Amino acid sequence: MKRNAIETVLGGVVLVVAAMFLLFAYSTANIRSVKGYQVTADFLKVGGLTRGSDVRVSGITIGTVSDQQLDPKTFNARVTMTIKPDVQLPTDTVASIVGEGLLGGKYVNLTPGQAKERIPAGGKVAQAKDFQSLEDMVGQIIFLATQDPKKPDDAPAATRALPAESPQ
Repeated sequence: MKRNAIETVLGGVVLVVAAMFLLFAYSTANIRSVKGYQVTADFLKVGGLTRGSDVRVSGITIGTVSDQQLDPKTFNARVTMTIKPDVQLPTDTVASIVGEGLLGGKYVNLTPGQAKERIPAGGKVAQAKDFQSLEDMVGQIIFLATQDPKKPDDAPAATRALPAESPQ
């Protein structure tokens, strides 16, 4: 009976320490939702971007990705972002999806332009650069490396100029 009470107390201490660790992890991870206004951007592909991913300007987190949907008309990925209210983005802002290295997560990088007008709440980032996966980039490099520099690649074989026949 005495051993049973010690195990119960020890189990309670372990649960309290685990709860304190979870509370510490939650408070330092900064995973709370951002309060602010919403803007959208359309991409051809989002490449692993998830809800809750960061939205950054110059490496500084200014918001989070709050939703992703498929536009039924264009079949583009529409990404909804919540931006902090003290950050007012110019209308010529460019959105791109980038990765934090080979194993890191994806985030939306916003590059503000010089326009005087600002994107209103519920507005749209007009310019978006599509996500370039590692596979896409490797494919482009292989294509460029294997391309014959003497033969034009954009003209079909049947339409390429043939050498003129010599008169006999």
